[in-house]
Amino acid sequence: QTVSINKAINAQEVAVKEKHARNILPKVGRRTSEGGEECFLDGPPPCILGTHHEKGAQTFWSVVNRLPLSGNAVLCWKFCHVFHKLLRDGHSNVLKDSMRYKNELSDMSRMWGHLSEGYGQLCSIYLKLLRTKMEFHTKNPRFPGNLQMSDRQLDEAGENDVNNFFQLTVEMFDYLECELNLFQTVFSSLDMSRSVSVTAAGQCRLAPLIQVILDCSHLYDYTVKLLFKLHSCLPADTLQGHRDRFLEQFRKLKDLFYRSSNLQYFKRLIQIPQLPENPPNFLRASALSEHISPVVVIPAEASSPDSEPITDLVEMDTASQSLFDNKFDDIFGSSFSSDPFNFNSQNGMNKDDKDRLIEQLYGEIAALKEELENFKAESARGAVQLRGRASELEAELAEQRHLKQQAQDESEFLRAELEELKKQREDTEKAQRSLTEIERRAQANEQRYSKLKEKYSELVQNHADLLRKNAEVTKQVTAARQAQGDVEREKKELEDSFQRVSEQAQKKSQEQAEVLDTLKRELAASRQELQVLQGTLESSTQAGAEQSTRIAGLEQERDSLSRAAERHGEEVAALQAELQQLRDTLSREQESSKVELETLQTQLRDKETGERVLQQRLAEEQFALLQGTAREAERMVQDALSRLEDPAHIGCTGSADCLLSRTLAASECVERLRDAHGKYLSNRTAVGSLLPCLALFAHLVSDTLLQGSATSHVAPMEPADR
Repeated sequence: QTVSINKAINAQEVAVKEKHARNILPKVGRRTSEGGEECFLDGPPPCILGTHHEKGAQTFWSVVNRLPLSGNAVLCWKFCHVFHKLLRDGHSNVLKDSMRYKNELSDMSRMWGHLSEGYGQLCSIYLKLLRTKMEFHTKNPRFPGNLQMSDRQLDEAGENDVNNFFQLTVEMFDYLECELNLFQTVFSSLDMSRSVSVTAAGQCRLAPLIQVILDCSHLYDYTVKLLFKLHSCLPADTLQGHRDRFLEQFRKLKDLFYRSSNLQYFKRLIQIPQLPENPPNFLRASALSEHISPVVVIPAEASSPDSEPITDLVEMDTASQSLFDNKFDDIFGSSFSSDPFNFNSQNGMNKDDKDRLIEQLYGEIAALKEELENFKAESARGAVQLRGRASELEAELAEQRHLKQQAQDESEFLRAELEELKKQREDTEKAQRSLTEIERRAQANEQRYSKLKEKYSELVQNHADLLRKNAEVTKQVTAARQAQGDVEREKKELEDSFQRVSEQAQKKSQEQAEVLDTLKRELAASRQELQVLQGTLESSTQAGAEQSTRIAGLEQERDSLSRAAERHGEEVAALQAELQQLRDTLSREQESSKVELETLQTQLRDKETGERVLQQRLAEEQFALLQGTAREAERMVQDALSRLEDPAHIGCTGSADCLLSRTLAASECVERLRDAHGKYLSNRTAVGSLLPCLALFAHLVSDTLLQGSATSHVAPMEPADR
């Protein structure tokens, strides 16, 4: 499947080959019946190899994510084509697996929209269409990817609710609009003055339109049926916008279907239906019976055998006409055309008889013509009914083939699962056999371990015997016995001291453990040397060497052990010194850390104390500033009051309006001063807003006093005296 995806989506400007796409999707060998259902014409498609096998599109997206879709427009165009086929004919989980990439498709669409040449705009519009298709099927999960639905399923999708049908119609209009935009953009990018449909580049652009035609045929059919339903439930004025939008899309779709059917590329791949000359009249409910669903046929070969029954039905009118012509000749004779009323044989009749005969014949002819017209109408209705019945039978046949295909797919899937289960069973049996072999080997190893353990016990016993023999030898030689006893005591002391040091070293650090391991290895070497000594003693005993030789050997071994013990003692002392040094270093670091911590805490306390002192000093300075400002304000007011008694001021005059304005300003300043004073009482540090208000208040009050005095000088004295 991965190879097929890479071959189908490449940078070559050629149409996607079906042999590469069929391992991902169903083979394009299907037709769409009048009921909107598609059926395969060439047997079971090999589609279940890809998404239907893995029940999803994980493999597809894992391959696509590695492709440079943002760097190559042709590659992105072919990806859109394959993904469109995947959404239509792939497994139902393809939509679910693809929804997580919806935002990436939108970003890619915006990116390609900035490129106005080549495939840039095509990729942008196609990606918008795919996003719209994903959103439509997400909102309406009853609609399959290929849009195949019966009328009953369409009613169930809307839940027989007029509001749902109204919204569904709007969504279908949006969906069809995106399809038509892609259709028109592809055609506008081609040079129709040349045979572009036979070139590789032209076919690369036209190939995805097959999927668009299939979608458009279903969407047009469902839109017509939904609009008839809406007109039966809602007023015509309410649906005026729906009718206008449908009429616009109807004209576009009719023109695009007509232009597509004339292209050589489509003639051998698809039979495109032609829409009626006039759009359906939704204001007349009976017009629904005249609506014929567009039939899109994708034959397996150049010509489709399914078109033959329709041709026979169309030729029925000609056969009916021939039948009536023969009947007419049987009644009036074959020579009636040359002598219609046989006047040559009626010469003996009078004129009135001839007139009556002519009128009678005219009446019979009119009756026969009327009967002929009725028969033609009945034949036409019968032909339509037969066409409908043929379409129904084709739909049933398609459904049966689809069910058969599903059964075959399920059979193949079950067969594949059975093969997989067989393989799993074989693997399980192999694993069981391997487990049995491993258990057998484990038992053999356990037996071998038991034997080795027994051998080790024998060696330990032999070693004990040798020790006893060595004790007997040491009894015979006093010097050797004393030396051996000293060695044993030193060895025990070394072992005890080593054990203590090793326990302490393991608790302190890994480095000391490594040193102790080295010491253990040296002790093991000493033990090996002791065993060598014991073997030497045993060999000397068995060989019957002289006592002096054995004593000399024992003395040499004793000297070596003494030297080894001294070395071990020195190493233990060095290790203890190192341990003590580590302890001293640790204690010094702890003391320095403690001193540093105390220093930092002291600095922190000093800093906090300094901050408190500064804050207190700032508060005192602010309060002093406030007091000074208040005193200055008081002096300003006192100065104004003193100027009232000044003889030089008695001659000053002022207007009442000026006094009123200054009084209002002073009143407003009093309100601001009251607010600032309230803030200051709640927060003693908020002096910045109180000081300006206090200074302004003193100024305005002083000015008001002076203006009031000046204004009073203007007033007449007589009323004041009274």
